[in-house]
Amino acid sequence: MRYILAMLLLLGSITMAKADVLDAVTQRDSRALASLLQAGEAPDQRNAEGQTALLVAVWNNDIASARLLLEAGADVNAKDRISDSPFLLAGARGRLEILRLILDHGPDLKSLNRFGGTALIPAAERGHLETVEALLKAGVDPNHVNNLGWTALMEAVILGDGTETYQRIVTALLDGGADPAIPDGNGVTAPEHATERGYSAIAALLAR
Repeated sequence: MRYILAMLLLLGSITMAKADVLDAVTQRDSRALASLLQAGEAPDQRNAEGQTALLVAVWNNDIASARLLLEAGADVNAKDRISDSPFLLAGARGRLEILRLILDHGPDLKSLNRFGGTALIPAAERGHLETVEALLKAGVDPNHVNNLGWTALMEAVILGDGTETYQRIVTALLDGGADPAIPDGNGVTAPEHATERGYSAIAALLAR
């Protein structure tokens, strides 16, 4: 009996020893994560996809873990194998609270995703209004053109649905300095796309 208990204790200690920052973040165990970081574990451990612990936390929208990792010095610009970084992903997925934390830790506002776009472009495309506003306030270029030849404004028009949310995004982009005269690769401007799609409210905003 004593032998079995000893073996169980040994196995338990081995399991604990194998636990790492990535395990804690994957399991959303912020208590374990805090203990590991306080013990000096590196915050930027990567998984097989090249994702850092912070990037995993962004995917999970795990605000508590993201905060702990950022306080421990996690790299907000570290990219995985498909060029996602915590900053870029937080913008693209509308992880607003985590994005605000990241913006306090010096992200590269000019950083580009695998499509050659800033964090602002997918945020506009996916209808994340508050994220768009936060990125514009931080200073992300509203007129950057991605590999498709589209700006954030162009994506909001072409890939949006013309509803009030996208009308407000277009307004935010215009107020932030977006230029509606920048054409796509075929020479068609955002106002022309809006008119073609019957988005009369957006076309009116762009024509102001």
